[in-house]
Amino acid sequence: MPQSRTNALKPTVLFVDDDPRAGELFARFARQEPYAVEVFRDPRDALKRMEAQPPALIVSDLKMPGMSGIELLQAVRARQPRLPFILITGYSTMDDAIEALRLGATDFIKKPFEMDELLALVREQLERRTPPKEPARRYGGMLGDSPPIHAVYKVIEKIHDVRVNVLIEGESGTGKELAARAVHNLSDFEDKPFVVIDCGAITGSLLESELFGHEKGAFTGATHTKPGLLEVASGGTVFLDEIGNISDAMQTKLLRVVQEQQVTRVGGVQPIDIDVRFVVASNRDLARMVEEGTFRHDLYHRLNVVKLRMPPLRERREDIPTLVRHFVREIAGRYHRDVEGFDAQSMALLTAYAWPGNVRELKNLIERHVALAEQPLLHIERMPSAAAPPSDGGAPDAVAPLAAAPVGTGAIDADQPTLEALERRYILKTLRRLDGNREQTARALGINKSTLWRKLQTFGEE
Repeated sequence: MPQSRTNALKPTVLFVDDDPRAGELFARFARQEPYAVEVFRDPRDALKRMEAQPPALIVSDLKMPGMSGIELLQAVRARQPRLPFILITGYSTMDDAIEALRLGATDFIKKPFEMDELLALVREQLERRTPPKEPARRYGGMLGDSPPIHAVYKVIEKIHDVRVNVLIEGESGTGKELAARAVHNLSDFEDKPFVVIDCGAITGSLLESELFGHEKGAFTGATHTKPGLLEVASGGTVFLDEIGNISDAMQTKLLRVVQEQQVTRVGGVQPIDIDVRFVVASNRDLARMVEEGTFRHDLYHRLNVVKLRMPPLRERREDIPTLVRHFVREIAGRYHRDVEGFDAQSMALLTAYAWPGNVRELKNLIERHVALAEQPLLHIERMPSAAAPPSDGGAPDAVAPLAAAPVGTGAIDADQPTLEALERRYILKTLRRLDGNREQTARALGINKSTLWRKLQTFGEE
């Protein structure tokens, strides 16, 4: 794909997939991104292009005729050891993804995925290569200049050169995973693996097998030996999200791993040495769980070496205009909408609102309004009356969903559901139709299981 004169000034991302529709879709969604895209159906052509002029990043499918994504990764690493490489894998190819990380893949994403997830991964890797012009306002992917968010930046800066365990606390939607990625990406160990494990979406024996791996024959279906994600992440960082959900038995096993830096695969007897920094997060109060006896105090203190508290959005209102501008630009580009932002009255309402769902709720509101936009300047007529922040500094008062608000010159009728309400109905209907099977529901909806779990938690259906 030839580059225009303008594109020649941008970093270039090579997208490699034998399915032409995949390349066309990625190029279309990335049209507003600050990089050029070149699509290749044959990995060998992409390799020749890389040798002629190294790109900024490569995104490659795993299964391709002639040359697999793993083989392409090996060839790239032989020539460009530090070039960012994102691998696209299928549902049944987790072992290949683990092998890709061992061979030096920067990250991977599982099918089916939402295109904005892949764009976010690409954006993150490019930001790591090129420091942003405004580091305080886009610090490791986080946005904001307020004192509460600067306190987070300061802690991350202080621990950049030490491999201490980190506990991230905060309400749902405050950006705990973003903070975990910043802890890793802005450290002196950023070239080492970063592995995310959602303890809320993976439970029981499956979580144990994913973390520790298993030996051949350890259980029915274990046809081969599989290294665990803790082995894969050795030398780097493991992010355990929603750690407050793990069982008592798993807490005991994880404590030994954190203390001894050794894992024993399921069905195995030989301990395997690892070198892992643990970053964990929870929207539950782990200290209170320790007092109640539902979380081990020794594990808590092992993990809580450095604590990061992600502030709720109501404590950093001065960051709201920056976040709004960022999300409008990002979402308008994705949906190909000619939208400039919100008018002054709407910005005042957005800044005054309590945001019980935090940054996630803000982004969802902006996405809904951009999707329904009829003119460049968006308008919100009113926000719920319960928008005032709590006077006691504690959890926010119950806040009703956003009232139906005019978008552009047209309004959403009060008796018509919003996109958010329609999404909730459709997801729950699909879940009921599939007898509560979350894996099948996620596949039917075309989203990741972790994404489904988070949506159900938002709906109060977790």
